[in-house]
Amino acid sequence: MAMTLRQLQYLVTIVDAGSFTRAAERLHVSQPALSRQLQILERSCGGPLIERGIRPITPTPLGRAILPHARAALVEVDKAHSAAVRVTNAHGGELRLATLHSVSLGVLPNVLGVWRRAHPGVRLSLVEKLHDNELQLTLAAGQADVAIGPPPIDWTGPIFPLESEEFVIVLAADDPLIWRAGSRLSLSELAAREWVHFTEPNGLSKIFDHACASAGFRPQVAARTQQTAAALQLALAGVGPTLLPANMIPAHLVARVLLPDPPVRRPLAAYTRSQPDALTATFIDVLTEHARPVPAHVASLAGIPAHRPAQTP
Repeated sequence: MAMTLRQLQYLVTIVDAGSFTRAAERLHVSQPALSRQLQILERSCGGPLIERGIRPITPTPLGRAILPHARAALVEVDKAHSAAVRVTNAHGGELRLATLHSVSLGVLPNVLGVWRRAHPGVRLSLVEKLHDNELQLTLAAGQADVAIGPPPIDWTGPIFPLESEEFVIVLAADDPLIWRAGSRLSLSELAAREWVHFTEPNGLSKIFDHACASAGFRPQVAARTQQTAAALQLALAGVGPTLLPANMIPAHLVARVLLPDPPVRRPLAAYTRSQPDALTATFIDVLTEHARPVPAHVASLAGIPAHRPAQTP
């Protein structure tokens, strides 16, 4: 017969209290019930655990061998309970986030800063992917608690809409069009340019191609990169213009961007496998409130609110 945590608790309390009477009072059980559980534990262990007829109660050699392990087991149970309470109240534990490289660079830094200041006891684990399909696979496999990216298609779990990202064209400082920075420009006017493009599986590649196709051309390519941050640096260095989420552009570089006409946007959402627990739900609230897919310095150029309400699909 396997010993139980209750039986170990009873043994520790009997020894610490020094008598069955005081132990029963501390545990809020009857003495017969206490004695019965101790006898069951003794049968499981193969011998008596306390010296009968001695006051205060003294453990036998077998009892002394078991007591440290019994105390350690009870301490671990108490730690587990405390951890559960902390997570339930969003004060501890670990939160695993799956997102895209571009979102982790543009949208999440401000959100995670706010979150960390409010919940310093919660560890954050960030899993970054290049394509939104990878986010769904990561979340479905239980490797993340919440995914942040384009709203998934045919997802059976909860989806929490966020604001849409606004894309901008990034230019070099000596680009002939720099004098028009901040204004709207049809991508068709750049059809003859050679661009800094993205290689698969970076999800921005399809957005880029779709925007150019809508403008009536297929982009010529000067360079391709998988890394979103590299595309920004290549464009600034004069390799060619590129198309990036506006939230990746620091305020001091706003004079290097053009606004596509018509606008190029990407909807965003947070989603989970099932109804989120308290910790995840609290994070989603912070994300919804503090995510800024369109930064204020770009929003002012585009003539849109810096923080638009998220739209439910």
